[in-house]
Amino acid sequence: MSDYSKLDSYIEKNLDENLKELARYVSQPSVSAQNLGLNECAQIVKEMLEKRGFAAEIIPTDGAPVVFAERSGKSDKTLLIYNHYDVQPPEPLELWESPPFEPTIREGKMYGRGVSDDKSHLTARLFAIDAILEQDGELPCNIKFVIEGEEETSSVHLHDFVMQNLDKLKADACIWEFGGVDHRETPMQYLGLRGICYVELSVESLSTDVHSGLGGSIFPNAAWRLVWALNTLKGEDERVRIPGFYDDVVPPTARDIEFMEKLPDVADEYKSRYGVKEFIKGLKGGVNLKVEEVFTPTCTICGLTSGYQGAGSKTVQPARASAKVDFRLVPTQTPADILKKLRAHLDAQGFSDVEITFLGGEPAARTDPDHPFVKLVVDCAAGVFDAPMVIVPMVGGSGPSYPFVHELNLPVVTMGHGYPDTRAHAPNENIRIDLYLKHAKHAARVIAEFSK
Repeated sequence: MSDYSKLDSYIEKNLDENLKELARYVSQPSVSAQNLGLNECAQIVKEMLEKRGFAAEIIPTDGAPVVFAERSGKSDKTLLIYNHYDVQPPEPLELWESPPFEPTIREGKMYGRGVSDDKSHLTARLFAIDAILEQDGELPCNIKFVIEGEEETSSVHLHDFVMQNLDKLKADACIWEFGGVDHRETPMQYLGLRGICYVELSVESLSTDVHSGLGGSIFPNAAWRLVWALNTLKGEDERVRIPGFYDDVVPPTARDIEFMEKLPDVADEYKSRYGVKEFIKGLKGGVNLKVEEVFTPTCTICGLTSGYQGAGSKTVQPARASAKVDFRLVPTQTPADILKKLRAHLDAQGFSDVEITFLGGEPAARTDPDHPFVKLVVDCAAGVFDAPMVIVPMVGGSGPSYPFVHELNLPVVTMGHGYPDTRAHAPNENIRIDLYLKHAKHAARVIAEFSK
């Protein structure tokens, strides 16, 4: 590995200026769920890339625009970097210690909505490029960026965008949006993402809410109707009851389990951090818990809405009820197949009146742990972090990596500065500035070594 002391020195000396750029980026609301500030934020992204000499363009889709940028380097190898500029809604606002779109630094951390997921991952990578350009005046390899604005709403239009721009996105390897360390400060290399099928189930039994004394005995209740429908989806044994749901599930390989065995037992960490009293399915911890966490598909009720939910009482019979439900998918399940089976199941159970609205999804995708690019990224971490990078074959979360792996045929790796208390999607989202520095240094090494 080369001597990167000059790159490291540049990154350390110019941190404050880079954090100002990050703060401006975070200050721009870009909530895809509310269609808030997306075009304005895309423009900021374009300007940041152009500042580094990239040819950047804002490409419209049927949803939020995608920012694409590229700059040539000395070698003919091409690195594609994926990020997203959209963020989660900031509510509930009253739980923030400082306003979500007024980034604030305190006690070595920067706070703000989207600061970790995913805005700082982009600016840290741009910081690494700054260091390289300052030292060499040019990039060691070709670099392309694709930065979308709908990741937090299931990247509904990204697959079509990739398919329409296969030549434009052609590359040799891809760095994904996120990464970080675990509770031991060990950097993690996540090589796969579960898929997802996200739906809203809704029932409308009446044209208007009615007095419960009038309708309770004689009118159908939308809330009860929905509860009964939901009850058919999964049993108390936690097994999904939709016929054929598990047909396409590919179980973990012996190598997958070997990787999982090398990871620390997370049972006590989860109990401490999340207040878990006990795990479902009789799980106690160890490798069984870790394997079950990521290699088993799920059916999760994410939210229920019906009737009156304010303070005090209101005797009303609701006309409508809805539930948000996500299915986390493993290889080789697909959202289209799960949607078809869900509709058939509800109809067979007598719930043809339950409407299904598909809110987004994508299949799972994985990268071969033996790919040379994986080794390069793992090796480059050694000079930055205090512990060697650990490979995790797949994680429980989801993302739109499928077209990058299966259509662009790229190895997709993760690297970043997240940590267990980053609070992404929650109030007081934050990054640790010390880890932010490490990610910038890691990214600089990866770009330089990749060119060789």
